[in-house]
Amino acid sequence: MKLELTPRLALLASWVPPGARLIDVGTDHGYLPAWLIQNGRIEEALASDLRPGPLSRAEDTARRCGVEGKMRLRLCPGLSAIRPEEGDTIAIAGMGGENIAMILSAAPWTADGQHTLLLQPQSRSEVLRRFLQDRGYRILREQLVWDRGILYPVLEARGGEMHLDEGRILAGACIERDPLGDRRLIALILRDFAALSGLLRAGAGEGEKAESLRREITHLITLREEWRHANGTSN
Repeated sequence: MKLELTPRLALLASWVPPGARLIDVGTDHGYLPAWLIQNGRIEEALASDLRPGPLSRAEDTARRCGVEGKMRLRLCPGLSAIRPEEGDTIAIAGMGGENIAMILSAAPWTADGQHTLLLQPQSRSEVLRRFLQDRGYRILREQLVWDRGILYPVLEARGGEMHLDEGRILAGACIERDPLGDRRLIALILRDFAALSGLLRAGAGEGEKAESLRREITHLITLREEWRHANGTSN
């Protein structure tokens, strides 16, 4: 079987360095490591999941792709049963930003500067960016990808320091250089305006949540102006 990856996994795969020793956390069907091995990008991979079902699916994928001898499977939550020396590149995709942050928090060795992290949060990406900033990581690059009607961020991070302003925590560390950045910023602004309108209709327009939304909207509008200026669309 010749695998084809979805756009979000294809972008993630393109960022895996050739010859990397990959650890794929929450592997599910095992498509990412199987594709990388099948296409000669890496020699082998360690794929983990916290449930037997996904590991069984990953095993089946490896068998059908002819790479079963090169994909090691491990049943464990996150990185709990994985040693730092078992890989140099860690992929965590297809789960919420809070879950990715919890996995990294339980494995502080991932911030040692010796491991590259390739992260693809399905939701709450702002939680993940704030965690990375507060816990000794830096985002090296971030890119949006359009996949089946949804915009997903893909991040590459490593141990280090960074200082993101609030707009970039909310929308993306490299949003001003992203071709899809304007679409993302508009979506976030409209989302916050809708939430604020709901609070105003409920008579909660002076509460803490409403003030927080107003601040977010201000940050996002400012960042959108930066995007427009950087991309030559400002008037």
